[in-house]
Amino acid sequence: MSLNRRTFLQSSMAASLATGISSTPSIASTAKRKPKPKPNPIAVSTYSYWRYRKDTKLPIEDCIDLAAEAGFDAVEILHVQMTREDNSYLQMLKQRAFVNGLDLCGFSTHQGFVSPDPDYRKRNIDHTLKCIELAYKLGIPTIRVNTGRWGTIKSFDDLMKAKGIEPRLEGYTDEQGFEWVIDSLEKCLPKAEECGVTLGLENHWGLGRTAEGVLKIVDAIDSPWLQVTADTGNFFERQYEQFELMAPKTVYVQAKTYFGGGTWYTLDIDYQRVAKILRDANYQGYISLEFEGQEAHETAIPKSLSLLRKAFS
Repeated sequence: MSLNRRTFLQSSMAASLATGISSTPSIASTAKRKPKPKPNPIAVSTYSYWRYRKDTKLPIEDCIDLAAEAGFDAVEILHVQMTREDNSYLQMLKQRAFVNGLDLCGFSTHQGFVSPDPDYRKRNIDHTLKCIELAYKLGIPTIRVNTGRWGTIKSFDDLMKAKGIEPRLEGYTDEQGFEWVIDSLEKCLPKAEECGVTLGLENHWGLGRTAEGVLKIVDAIDSPWLQVTADTGNFFERQYEQFELMAPKTVYVQAKTYFGGGTWYTLDIDYQRVAKILRDANYQGYISLEFEGQEAHETAIPKSLSLLRKAFS
């Protein structure tokens, strides 16, 4: 005689549940699995259209339009390139990106904490707090921060000729400098957490000229709200070794290209190698183009986008 339909369904469900329980991986083993690799979104910094040239300081809104036309996924805003900071302007930029199908993904700011003068450090802390608030209003999830430098080489052109190495301020040590930077950044973290804006300490001259310097600060503070912004063009030696050291704590990447020859220098960057380092570290975030060459941006930026798309696909 055939099985009663209800009995059959009940026995089938019980068997399925038993099989499911025995074959389902544990939560711990599931958590260890890396997500399937996917292409990194490619952004462009508004700096790429300006590069501190007197005749090319395009408004941020024009840069957003050009980024959309070129086919980027997102835009990073260079703070010093902004012409205004009032809320209506900020919301206009946010909407401009939205209607163009772009994210506003990064906010590149400048500050310096390497000074024995507490008032100087306080001014730079206040400036950083203001930049966190600006990023929050723009809907940007991370800002680039710097250590600052001793300032004993006054000209940036001369600093680049010296490969970013400058003498310490007489009578002071690097250890004191690191203490000033750590103390200053710690004062910025409550605001960063309140606004949901991650600070990314960049390898950007001064005490952050090396990966070891950047990580000394990030590790000492040990906060999820201070991580690393990795710049591919700011290491003059041990380039890939240093980049690999920072990769596990990297939350944002700035990618330099130098079509037409660099403004201050030109580096040969193997982006396939950079991409592998980041994949191995499970980095899935933005790659933001910082074009720093002599060629016109109209031709160099599309070439740069193609280069980065290929490497990070």
